[in-house]
Amino acid sequence: MTRNSSHSRRSTARRAIQRVTHLPETAWSSATHYLYKQRRRSVGPTDETLLETIIEGYDDDVVFVHVGLSDVNAALGGNPYEAVVDRLDQAFESVLVPGFTKSFRETRRFDVDETAPELGAFSGLFFEEADYRTPDPLHSILVRGPYRFPDCTFRDTFSPAGCYGQLSADNVLYLNIGTPWLVSTQLHYIERICNVPYASTAEIEGELRVDGSTEAIRQRNYSKNNYLYFWNRRGLRDDMVAAGVMDHYRLDGLNVMGVRAGEMEAFLADRIERDPYYLVR
Repeated sequence: MTRNSSHSRRSTARRAIQRVTHLPETAWSSATHYLYKQRRRSVGPTDETLLETIIEGYDDDVVFVHVGLSDVNAALGGNPYEAVVDRLDQAFESVLVPGFTKSFRETRRFDVDETAPELGAFSGLFFEEADYRTPDPLHSILVRGPYRFPDCTFRDTFSPAGCYGQLSADNVLYLNIGTPWLVSTQLHYIERICNVPYASTAEIEGELRVDGSTEAIRQRNYSKNNYLYFWNRRGLRDDMVAAGVMDHYRLDGLNVMGVRAGEMEAFLADRIERDPYYLVR
């Protein structure tokens, strides 16, 4: 037996042991998050100028936002969509929003112009106003403004050569407004580049329609047990806030969080190197 093969077997054995020893912790993390999701949240009326001050405090050209309209409505009233979009348009040259359509895993069909986003009311409304949508059938990105992904591959979602790799390289600002916990699809990208032991990459065959033309595609995307390996979103938030990587504001119950993709990658990659299950326990 060669030295390399012996080392490879020891490494495989260590990963198998880690998988077993971390199982109770990852299961507990997933269970507590599920219970937290069932709790009613209290969001009270908020002075609109406070949210405006936070948004305008970021000196960035591009922002990727996840918005919980229910909490924003409880905080601001009126038209919560316009209240957020107007402030984002004033503060940033380009606004990016998730246009995700997880149903592609079952339907195997995706039309860039016609398939509506499936992640919340905000994405659905923004879809009607976006200038551009990336042709990714699972994790498309809606863009209003000049920001684009000219050199990216769209057939391998979380590849370093894909859109989320570019967002990290550009250190794009992520904002969560009105979400109950940290929401960032960038975490899937970090799992991919850090080669975590509980996630892998799978190919999904289907049809992509762009500008009236249809083509057969093979889309590479993540594969993992989301029930057992659910991100410890509150723990990740608290660790990044403590390290000065993330900002977290609570405006009478309304959460506003800000973190830049490249800085988040650097921080989390260091933690994952020490503990491959860091994100999920």
